[in-house]
Amino acid sequence: MKNVTITVEDSVLEWARVEAARRGTSVSRMLGDFMAEMQRREDSYERAYLAWRTDERSWQGSAAENSKTIARSANPRRAGLPKDSKTGAAA
Repeated sequence: MKNVTITVEDSVLEWARVEAARRGTSVSRMLGDFMAEMQRREDSYERAYLAWRTDERSWQGSAAENSKTIARSANPRRAGLPKDSKTGAAA
């Protein structure tokens, strides 16, 4: 293990001492645990992000293949259907 020197406001250090005492640990241990937790979260996020990027590439290919599918419209005029000459409505 390595020692680290940090600079904090007096009020922050006082809070950290009280919090460490409440938890039954030292400020040094509490900071070390905090940084280890940050590292775990960052590593977990990075793994999830890489997994998502891998999945994204696989579904992007299938989306391109499905781009030829024609969407239907609820409005027959927007769908481009021929109009009935008598009523003016889509046939």
